[in-house]
Amino acid sequence: QVQLVESGGGLVQAGGSLRLSCAASGIIFSDADMGWYRQAPGEQRELVTSITRGGSTNYADSVKGRFTISRDNAKNTVYLQMNSLKPEDFGVYYCNAKIFTFPRWRDYWGQGTQVTVSS
Repeated sequence: QVQLVESGGGLVQAGGSLRLSCAASGIIFSDADMGWYRQAPGEQRELVTSITRGGSTNYADSVKGRFTISRDNAKNTVYLQMNSLKPEDFGVYYCNAKIFTFPRWRDYWGQGTQVTVSS
């Protein structure tokens, strides 16, 4: 049974920082491409950042230079360091794992963690 458990969300003032964690179980973590998505009320879920099995990263333009994704394969955990937070970073942040299980990629999701940024 695959489980992704996020933690680290909360309320922070604009300009502040938060660090999200996502602990994975039930998968071979080192085989997974990992990502963080966020969803604001009434909006579609959008990709914030991702990191491949090989460590290559990708960021949405809106978070470049402020957010950093990293992974620790020994701990089966992916992190999202969020600095210089803005009110528009508000939303529920979801951890995502993409794993290739022949013949297709499969997506797994965490339950989400709320991030609120006050101005």
